Amino acid sequence: MRRPQFQSTFARAVVPVAAGIAFFALAGLLLWGVAAFIAGNSDETSQNLAPTVQELGSATLLADIIASDGPIVLQDLIGNDSHVVLHHSGDDALQGWGVHLAHPVDRTFECTIEVVKGTQTFTDCEGRTLTVDDLATVPADVLGPIVNTDEGTITLDLTRR
Repeated sequence: MRRPQFQSTFARAVVPVAAGIAFFALAGLLLWGVAAFIAGNSDETSQNLAPTVQELGSATLLADIIASDGPIVLQDLIGNDSHVVLHHSGDDALQGWGVHLAHPVDRTFECTIEVVKGTQTFTDCEGRTLTVDDLATVPADVLGPIVNTDEGTITLDLTRR
């Protein structure tokens, strides 16, 4: 038995293209539906997208880096209002850790800061020289840096209690 064929040149040209477009449109809608179902339409970030706990590594190594280069500014990966500054003071690598927000206490997050390399100071959006004490504090219910004394590592935990 012979397969049916379109008689007109127009039909032979348009029907396969239209079928291909319809196939990809249906495949796209299916993938979008699966993604929407997995995401659950939640406005909150998930641990998969932006984990609130970050293993930073060796406390001794980080303390040495901060002593020579200055505090570490950790960028917010899902917005621009939660950059944090990890700082260390003192000679003991397992003590003296702290975290602040990366903007001056008297300004909003839009006033970004930069570390002055090799020092423990910052410059803000207005060119002022600041210290860690001049930066905004994280909310009181945020856990902050956790030192694992058994392993000598630092974990940054931004989870709210």
